[in-house]
Amino acid sequence: MTFNSWEFLLFYPIVALLYFLLPRKLVWPMLLIASYFFYMCYQTELVVLIFGTTLISWIASNIIHRSKNRAVRRFWLTATLLICFGVLFFYKYFNFLSGSVTGLIALFGGQASSFELNLLLPVGISFYTFQTLSYVIDVYRGDVEPERNFFFYALFVSFFPQLVAGPIERPNNLIPQLRERHRWSNENAVKGAKHMLVGFFKKICVADLISVYVNAVFNNVEAASAIGILIATMLFAVQIYCDFSGYTDIAIGCARVMGIRLMKNFDHPYLATSIKEFWSRWHISLSTWFKDYLYFPLGGSRCARPRHLMNLLIVFLVSGLWHGAAWTFVIWGAIHGIYQIVGVLTIKKRNALLAKVGLSEKSLGVVWTRRVVTFLLVCFAWLFFRANSMGEATVLLGRLFSGQGEGLSQTLATMGLDAVAILTTMLSILTLIMIDKLLVYGDEADGSSVLTKNGSFVYFVWIVMFCWMLLLANDMTSTFIYFQF
Repeated sequence: MTFNSWEFLLFYPIVALLYFLLPRKLVWPMLLIASYFFYMCYQTELVVLIFGTTLISWIASNIIHRSKNRAVRRFWLTATLLICFGVLFFYKYFNFLSGSVTGLIALFGGQASSFELNLLLPVGISFYTFQTLSYVIDVYRGDVEPERNFFFYALFVSFFPQLVAGPIERPNNLIPQLRERHRWSNENAVKGAKHMLVGFFKKICVADLISVYVNAVFNNVEAASAIGILIATMLFAVQIYCDFSGYTDIAIGCARVMGIRLMKNFDHPYLATSIKEFWSRWHISLSTWFKDYLYFPLGGSRCARPRHLMNLLIVFLVSGLWHGAAWTFVIWGAIHGIYQIVGVLTIKKRNALLAKVGLSEKSLGVVWTRRVVTFLLVCFAWLFFRANSMGEATVLLGRLFSGQGEGLSQTLATMGLDAVAILTTMLSILTLIMIDKLLVYGDEADGSSVLTKNGSFVYFVWIVMFCWMLLLANDMTSTFIYFQF
C-alpha cells in the first residue's frame, strides 16, 4: 500500500475517522494496529524484523536507564547497536560485501565462486533502524526518559505516515505528541490537506512524468548521447526531489490532519549556494542524525584540520552506503565528502577573492552564480546515484565528456521528449513552482496572507494543480524511490 494508491485513499480516511471518534485510551492502540497493517501490506513476512528491532531497543533502553553501572550501560548500548546494525547489514549489505570480495579476488587473479543469498530487502529498514537507535542513544545520554509501555514505544517506531521513508523522527518530538489527545481542527485539516495535495502533485505530475525520460537514458547507456546524459541527469535531480519530498509532504500532511507535527525534511535544497548549505536543506532528518550521532562523536570540527576533514569524508561515505548497497552510492557519498573538504579548504580564499574584486557575498549575481554551480555539482553526483552500476556510470561519464552521440533534436526524440512532452513537463514544473510560492512550510505561517491578498489567483492555482493530477494520474501505484533505502 503506497501513498499514491487507491488502497491508501480508502485506508487513511478510516484511520483518521477512528482517530477522532474513539475514546482516548483506544486511540494509540488503533494507530499501532493500523501502522503494522500498513507495513504488512508491503511485506507481511518481514514484519518480525521491525518488531524484533523495536523489542530489543526497548528492553535495552529500560535496562540502561535503570542501571547505575557504567559498564552495564555500555554493554547494552553496544549490544543494541551490534544487533540492529547486524540485521541491517545482513539484509541490505551481505550480498554487496560478498560480491565485492569475490570481485576483488578475481581482480588479483584468484578464483572464488560467488556466494550470494536470496534475500528480500525489508522496506524502510534503514529508516526504522536509525529511529530506534537514536532512541537508545538518547536514553543512554540521558536526553530522554525511556518509554515504559512497550506497545506505545512500538507506535513511535512504526507510526505509519513516516514509517517507510521518513522523516527519521526523534523521540523527544514524536512521543509527546502521540501521547496527547488531539481534537479535530479545521486549521490542522487545511494545512494537512495542502501538504498532501502538494505531495501528490510532486509525485504524480512531476516525478512520475519525468521518470520516463530519465529512464530512457539511464536504462540504455550504450545509446546515450552527451546531451541526453546532461538533460537526463538534470531531470533526475528534479525527479528525485519531487519523489522524495513528495512522500515527505504526504507524510507530514497525514500526521498534521491528526494534529501531529513531523519535522521538516526539505527546505528548497536547489536554492543552496554551497554544498554545505545543500545538506542543511536536503533530507534534513538524515543529515541531522549523522551530525548528532556520527559527526560530533568523531570530533566534528573541534579537532585538528586533518581529523576534521577525515570526519567529513567518513560521514558522507557512510551516508552513501546508507542509501544503498552498491559502489555507485559509495562513490556518490565520496563525491559529496570531497565537495565538503574542498569547501572547507577554499572558503577563505573564495571570500578574499570576492572582497578583492569588490563583490558582496549577498549580491544577486554572486548568489545566483553560487546556486548554479552548486546545482551542477549536485547533478554530477546524481549521475552516480542514478546509474544502475559502476560499469554503466563509467560509460555515462565517458560519453558525457567525449561529446559522443546525437544532436539535440535527435536526442530529444530518442528520449520521447516531443513538443507536447516538453510543454507538459514545463507546465508541471512551473505549476509546482507557483504552488511552492503559496505554501510556506513551518508553523509560523501557512500562506494565509497570500490567500487573503490574492484569493482568486490562489484558488486558480489549486484548481489547475488538481486538474493536472487527474489528467496525469494514469498509474497510481508507482513506487517511491526512497522505499529501496
